[in-house]
Amino acid sequence: MTHDFIYLASQSPRRRQLLEQLGVRHELLLPGPDEDAEALEAETAGETPIAYVERVTRAKLRAARERLSARQLPPAPILCSDTTVALGRRVLGKPADAADATAVLALLSGRTHRVVTSVALAWGRQEALKTNLSRVRFGAISAAEIAHYVATGEPFGKAGSYAIQSAAAAWIEHIEGSYTGIMGLPLYETAQLLRQARVRF
Repeated sequence: MTHDFIYLASQSPRRRQLLEQLGVRHELLLPGPDEDAEALEAETAGETPIAYVERVTRAKLRAARERLSARQLPPAPILCSDTTVALGRRVLGKPADAADATAVLALLSGRTHRVVTSVALAWGRQEALKTNLSRVRFGAISAAEIAHYVATGEPFGKAGSYAIQSAAAAWIEHIEGSYTGIMGLPLYETAQLLRQARVRF
């Protein structure tokens, strides 16, 4: 059976843009007011960044499956994704406030960090998950540059307190891996999953 569209269980406009880039028809399947979506991203002590991202992505997929069933929507594959930035074993998620964003960006200045993104797809009774790991090296960032960037509001809602497609790109010396994975949806892995589920694009 082939599928003409999928559900995207993500509020990220970047993931929507990336699916559009592939030519994938999609509809949003977002949490309702009764769901605590942020709670799914809570960290577990001792978890590696990869284990964390894969667990959160699976939890998002499970919640989205339940949402689809509860809303009695037409069946179609469901896509979920989660991204985090890691420095060593430390997970650098979305900043709590401006001070947190400032501290994280100062920590990343002049260093190489990893960006881990998992993508999962459920169709029928089946589901599959793939994980992309990329490395990003920042040059030295001055305190004034960080303060200006934080003042734009760009770091909020972003793992690692930055978006690669924003002005923060000026700090990036080197990338190893997937640009779209760093944005939040690795298109190579996503396309593999979509083909596996026989989604037209």
